[in-house]
Amino acid sequence: MSLWLKYTPDFKITMRKPVIAGNWKMYKLLGEAVDTALELKPLVANANHCEVVIAPVFTALKTVAARLDGSNIKVAAQNCASQNEFGAHTGEISPAMLRDAGCSHVIIGHSERRQFYGETDASVNQKSKAALSAGLVAIVCVGEMLAEREVGNAETVVKGQLVKGLDGLTVGDMERIIIAYEPVWAIGTGKTATPEQAQEMHGHIRQTVAGTHGKEIADKTRILYGGSVKPDNIATLMSQPDVDGALVGGASLEAASFAQIVNYERT
Repeated sequence: MSLWLKYTPDFKITMRKPVIAGNWKMYKLLGEAVDTALELKPLVANANHCEVVIAPVFTALKTVAARLDGSNIKVAAQNCASQNEFGAHTGEISPAMLRDAGCSHVIIGHSERRQFYGETDASVNQKSKAALSAGLVAIVCVGEMLAEREVGNAETVVKGQLVKGLDGLTVGDMERIIIAYEPVWAIGTGKTATPEQAQEMHGHIRQTVAGTHGKEIADKTRILYGGSVKPDNIATLMSQPDVDGALVGGASLEAASFAQIVNYERT
């Protein structure tokens, strides 16, 4: 276990406290979302070793955030607009509105947003800046397609996404950026990058951030792995020195399985 990830009751302040985030995608009506959040609450109440985040659908954010107020579970939105100014932007929800609804985090540039809804590195950059200006923590997603990995372009693709997505962010801004590496070929497929593959890319991401914002910031930046994370593989993934947590999809939809991931066996 990396020194940066080490956590003991006597050393509560770490440079990189792990983050376990659950992305609920387009699942759960309001009542279901509240029930799952309340079921999860006691199961992770003692999870002081990591930050716990859940990302319900927009319609459930305010209610879920209110029901979790005072707990150790933080609430994230799954997307946001690229500006905070009120205006004629039908269908958009600004980061300031998310903050007002009780969110502390927002996921930006998820591979599904990039693949199916036209997200680009430029829009990720704009949304990240807007989220930070509203006081949110931005979970910025990067990752390659299977074809890109097969031809040996995975690192080049991810580096490009990072450089463009983080362009113009200050050192201070980067303190509220979390990066999530999602190999697109492993999302919802049941396939998972091996711990070694995850570590290799996470190390590359940290090196890229060191090149854009300096080693000190790179050493502090938390990098999550996303891609078919389950209770039976979280511990081996978290054993890697540059894996600082997980962005969990399907396994976060059930409170019991997500709690198992949060409460992974630590070494």
